[in-house]
Amino acid sequence: MMKNIPFAATVGLFFTALYFFVAIFAPWIAPFGVAEIVGDVWEPASATHWLGTDNIGRDLLTRMIYGGRTTIFVATMATIISFSTGAILGFLAAVLGGWADQALSRFVDLVMSIPSLILALVILSVTPVTVPVLILVMGFLDSTRVFRLARAVAVDINVMDYVEVAKLRGEGRMWLIFREILPNALSPLVAEMGLRFIFMVLFISTLSFLG
Repeated sequence: MMKNIPFAATVGLFFTALYFFVAIFAPWIAPFGVAEIVGDVWEPASATHWLGTDNIGRDLLTRMIYGGRTTIFVATMATIISFSTGAILGFLAAVLGGWADQALSRFVDLVMSIPSLILALVILSVTPVTVPVLILVMGFLDSTRVFRLARAVAVDINVMDYVEVAKLRGEGRMWLIFREILPNALSPLVAEMGLRFIFMVLFISTLSFLG
């Protein structure tokens, strides 16, 4: 079983890299323009249109390639926002402790008690549905999960001897977060970032399906 892991990981990385490559170079790979009407309505798959055409005659393969480009951009930006916000607040809660830790933790518990999809639909129903708004909403909702992980890791690191030594030296909270805790918490956070990016893609797909 262990012998199959490197091969499976290689295959997964290959298809992920291929997906990113096609999305980044979409203008040079796509056979037609993204809004160009190139055929009749709902044409079947053919040598000219590999996936057929849509309801107004646009090439579906071209639309899929450009759609992947938008999906990757939105998912990447939302992941960056969620990790920047969630990790910093999680580290800060672990370092501050006391009422600040309790307030942040209970607020996160409150947000996580509401299903993310329902909360996202409610927020998007009362705000302009634009790409920046979508990125901010997704980043905010996902930052709660990053907060839980970052806080749990930071609480364990915060009681280590080298952190106690830094406190005795009189180092400030920002030093403790960025120079003592963050470097030692990167491994679980980087692993979680990959998973969160995939969940972002799935979240976008669900929101798109629901309109």
